[in-house]
Amino acid sequence: MCGIFFSLSASEHVLPKEKTVTWLRNRGPDNYHVHRVQLSCGATDPGKVAAGAAASETVYLTFVSTVLGLRGDHITSQPLVDPESRSVLCWNGEAWKVFGEAVQGNDTELVFQRLVEASKPSDDDDHDDNNSRVGSASKTLVRLTNVINNITGPFSFVFYDGFHQRLFFSRDCLGRRSLLHTLDEDGTIRISSICDDDGASSTPFEEVETDGLHMIDLSRMSKQDSEARLPYRVEVIPWSHEEDTSTTPSLKNPIPLMNRSLPTSRPPALTLSSPSIEQLENELRRSLETRIRDVPLVATESNAAKIAVLFSGGLDCTVLARLAHDTLPINEPIDLLNVSFENPRVAAALKAKSQKENTKMGSIYENCPDRITGRAGHAELQRVCPGRVWRFVAVDVPFTEFTLHREEVVQLMRPHNTEMDLSIACALYFASRGQGTIDSSTEEEKEAYTTTARVLLSGLGADELFAGYGRHGVSFSRSGFPGLIDEIDLDVGRLGKRNLGRDDRVISNWGREARFPYLDEDFVSWATQTPVWQRCGFGTAKRLEEDDDALIEKDVQKSDEEEALDPEKKSLRLLALRLGMTQTAREKKRAIQFGSRTAKMESGRTKGTSII
Repeated sequence: MCGIFFSLSASEHVLPKEKTVTWLRNRGPDNYHVHRVQLSCGATDPGKVAAGAAASETVYLTFVSTVLGLRGDHITSQPLVDPESRSVLCWNGEAWKVFGEAVQGNDTELVFQRLVEASKPSDDDDHDDNNSRVGSASKTLVRLTNVINNITGPFSFVFYDGFHQRLFFSRDCLGRRSLLHTLDEDGTIRISSICDDDGASSTPFEEVETDGLHMIDLSRMSKQDSEARLPYRVEVIPWSHEEDTSTTPSLKNPIPLMNRSLPTSRPPALTLSSPSIEQLENELRRSLETRIRDVPLVATESNAAKIAVLFSGGLDCTVLARLAHDTLPINEPIDLLNVSFENPRVAAALKAKSQKENTKMGSIYENCPDRITGRAGHAELQRVCPGRVWRFVAVDVPFTEFTLHREEVVQLMRPHNTEMDLSIACALYFASRGQGTIDSSTEEEKEAYTTTARVLLSGLGADELFAGYGRHGVSFSRSGFPGLIDEIDLDVGRLGKRNLGRDDRVISNWGREARFPYLDEDFVSWATQTPVWQRCGFGTAKRLEEDDDALIEKDVQKSDEEEALDPEKKSLRLLALRLGMTQTAREKKRAIQFGSRTAKMESGRTKGTSII
């Protein structure tokens, strides 16, 4: 995880505000560096005016990066700079594979090397071109987009191509890493992982769209009539599902179009022996292993955790925890971060009930829905995987502490600004802080604890891929399989436009990185290509027919367990059953703001869509 800030100004080098620097350092506590570039635009080389340009214009490029070191055997300082071309890269992400090969060591250095190589003009670029500069730029752009096409993993970046004076910035098509941008009234462009303003600006920051690769060709800039604004044009090379050609710059969308095939008859029931359940397990194991192998241990204390799970005890996160057990060495503890809030409205209701019934009021935190399911999930993991140290970290947040941090969360999650955004962001903010209590050797006592893990696993994405929302069932009841497919397709298609940037900003503020195994490109591709009835249980046949009396008693019991599972995310439920997680397989879907009780913390009359 890293922090990025970039500015392009016609008057001076523009640095991030003091508070922004703090947030950037929080994201990347291992390194902070500033790099400045001064250019004469409209020139193919520094100081030379391009043919046809009226005049050159001096512009100031300022690059700032912070680094959270999670790859390789050393901390790589950013921004990376190529001395020959003056090219610069600010990278925030994880390149798991480049050109199909797993990345060993530092991914930032490899990505930068590939981008510089692709941007460098070759002897063949000018052949048969009337305009040599234009021809070279076009051909290198084809090579550069080909590099981006072949990066697998979550990313956002700013890259300056010093050979051709071009600036590129982008996020991956699923939007798993934050990147924001704005154009100030004086024409200054700012691009940042975090909003670099006080929220009252007339030119607020917006999320960089996940629609493709954004490019500004500085060599085409020249003085305009208006001195107040920097003349520029942002071009976008979009993600596309069409086949790419060798002569046209294009970005191949790594997520294929949804499989829209329909069954010719009622599909058979999903069962433990269904081939798709084994395929699901294999694909999810591969995705998870990529994200938790070779994570460096930064803490020096014994029995320190490298990996933690954002843990509600629900189906999605508990399956990840269970599979992580099979991957990590048995002597590595896994922390389960479970957050619960003191909601004044709920506390008042519990107090009134206890007074009415003349009973002792229980813990407001332990009565929280996600705390109850979290304790149950923890107990099941201990039962199924007894050799592992599972630390259940109870993150209890008093209302006073919520109030103390509220404005910080509001600033971090911007430009998102609704009550629902705040409810979800607060839950993720405090959970990822990882500060709470764990059970001590004495059962009656709790021990203060803060996780040492820098990598946090999140189950986000499972609901979208496997029909986990209530509206999926509504769509099926109204329009059958075509309606269900349309709803899932809508969910998957807007993943990059929704809330992953917001979540990235609040989680990474604690110097930790969220990783999403369900949102691995190859996993999403497999899921979207798998027929919908092999992912959920809507519209499938019953497991047992009335005349099927050939099953032995054990098989009948197992079949009853399978049949009793909810249709939402049934394939994941069967996988949990396959892994021995019987209780987890039956857990209901519950939104984080209701499970942790962050919804309507301050007023019971507000709506989730209300602007803060």
